[in-house]
Amino acid sequence: MRNVFDAISEFGHDEDFDPVPTEEFVPTDAPAGSRAKLEVLAERVRKGLPLWHPLDRSDYSGLTGAVEPRD
Repeated sequence: MRNVFDAISEFGHDEDFDPVPTEEFVPTDAPAGSRAKLEVLAERVRKGLPLWHPLDRSDYSGLTGAVEPRD
């Protein structure tokens, strides 16, 4: 089975689907909730990889962003 969608299509559920890490399963430095992180997660699902890598970024340290002043 290639990914969870194939499992659901074939069996009608995903209870037996077990994602398998491959050499493509690498950590991401994208912060949680960012568009980049969501794209990484979506690609992992498409490829049948586990969703969460133990070395994915787990904090927001070192990041900066645009801040709008309050009125």
